[in-house]
Amino acid sequence: MARHKSLKRAAFLKGMSETHVAKLSTLGFPVHFDEDELVLTAGEYSKNFYVLLSGSACVEVRAPVYTVCVQVINPGDAFGWSSLLYRQDTLFQVRAREACSGFCWDGAQLALACQEDREFGLAFFYRVLELVAGRVRATESRLAEFCGAMLIKEPQ
Repeated sequence: MARHKSLKRAAFLKGMSETHVAKLSTLGFPVHFDEDELVLTAGEYSKNFYVLLSGSACVEVRAPVYTVCVQVINPGDAFGWSSLLYRQDTLFQVRAREACSGFCWDGAQLALACQEDREFGLAFFYRVLELVAGRVRATESRLAEFCGAMLIKEPQ
């Protein structure tokens, strides 16, 4: 029950039904990361999906000569979306900025649960799509900083 309560407070799951959050809590398990621990490595087979419950982490783009933080992940945020896709490698690396706790799911098992329960799957993947869109926006913004450009919002 404590797992369920911790997950229910996560921003990533905001608005998800009690039943669906309870289902998620039974499919996953708690995890802990030490400061500066590499949680996901870019280019490696993506296996796990996470929701951070305490601490913070950084989504990074890594190249042979540099590493750039693209986005900070705070409690309630999720990462590891590529684990939900069949045979997908991790696109970004994620590093703990401090000691963190979170919740972890096997991506293949979670994707299967979404296929088996379409209502659950729709609710979950809608949130994942928002996560991916946020990662794209953060990457675009960081790239603009490096190019010396300001992103200008189009008038509504």
